[in-house]
Amino acid sequence: MNTRIAVLARAQRALAEFFRLEAAGGIILILAAGLAMLAANSPWAHLYELARDTPLGRGEWAKSAHWWINDGLMAVFFLLVSLEIKREVVSGQLSDRAQLALPVVCAVAGVAAPALFYTLLNHGDAEAMRGWAIPTATDIAFALGVLALLGSRVPLGMKLLLSTIAVADDLIAILIIAFFYSQGLQWGALAGAAVVVLAMAVLNRRKVTALAPYLLLGAVLWGLVLASGVHATLAGVVTGLMIPHYDRKNAIDDAIEYSPLETLEHALHPWVAYAILPLFAFANAGLSLAGLQLDDMLTPLPAGIVLGLVLGKPLGIVSAALLMRAAGLAKFPEGMDLRAMLGLGMLCGIGFTMSLFIGALAFSAHPLHYAEGVLGVLGASVLAAGLGFGWLAAVLPRSSRG
Repeated sequence: MNTRIAVLARAQRALAEFFRLEAAGGIILILAAGLAMLAANSPWAHLYELARDTPLGRGEWAKSAHWWINDGLMAVFFLLVSLEIKREVVSGQLSDRAQLALPVVCAVAGVAAPALFYTLLNHGDAEAMRGWAIPTATDIAFALGVLALLGSRVPLGMKLLLSTIAVADDLIAILIIAFFYSQGLQWGALAGAAVVVLAMAVLNRRKVTALAPYLLLGAVLWGLVLASGVHATLAGVVTGLMIPHYDRKNAIDDAIEYSPLETLEHALHPWVAYAILPLFAFANAGLSLAGLQLDDMLTPLPAGIVLGLVLGKPLGIVSAALLMRAAGLAKFPEGMDLRAMLGLGMLCGIGFTMSLFIGALAFSAHPLHYAEGVLGVLGASVLAAGLGFGWLAAVLPRSSRG
């Protein structure tokens, strides 16, 4: 009994720490994006561009600071995402089939509906259609940062459902990047990457719990994946899946020992939330508004992103939740009614980090389309955040406790 109480207590502390980090990180993310917009539209805009384009490294590794952020540091972000997904699948919300159905179905519908809206507006433009996946993502840090502004009025069930939908959403985004945004595959490098993954699997199978061998192999894997034509950040995903984690069936006492996965997750989380993601936002959200007019938001590419995130996300998520409830396959979390579910769907329309990342992949060779994509993502995220916050502020009971 004491062990079980200790496990529950540790789980509650970890959950509270997760929401604290994500919410605070989301607020810093917003500030970093705002600072980028100020820098890009100030008299010192040339210094902002110079900082992004400054080459770092030597020889063939002499890449711009912008490249190192998007292809290097973001691999660490994807490593953390992978750790969170594995933990949730093995011992968290996604390990319980009864709790799994609602967020997974909502996440799938919340990806399909925005992609459909975007396609309806852009199907006649082959280049623009490369960005069909931009409005499919949800930024958990940004969304939880908005929820944090509502304080104790937000029921715990809403935070958990939003987080779980976002985790499933991230998994779908990873699969989309792997299948649709990899190009010019180099099979020799892929074969080398497969050998490295096999070595990690052997370490995991032999129950090697030291993190250093996995991380060293992960660095090698990053280089090989980069050379293979698959986006290098996916090396972080694979590495995360190979880090050992103890589930409830293990003999090791979870109450007194963190798994290697949890140890690494706790170590990385502050760095990602407070440094890597704000740096990514600062490097990617700096859109010059010079010459832009309101009509520019109405062109098909940014309009498709805005409609996808602001309308498609809540429509897909809420419709899926209602169908699941009507079929008796799931019920809304405690403290949530249809109005709260609609507000949650609105907040899931905050795409930001992953949407900007997919936009950079989709339009790396098309600066104009990339600028339109950034315009759409920023506009949609601000609109979704404002609508979601305003709606939830109006409908959530003031006596709720989370």
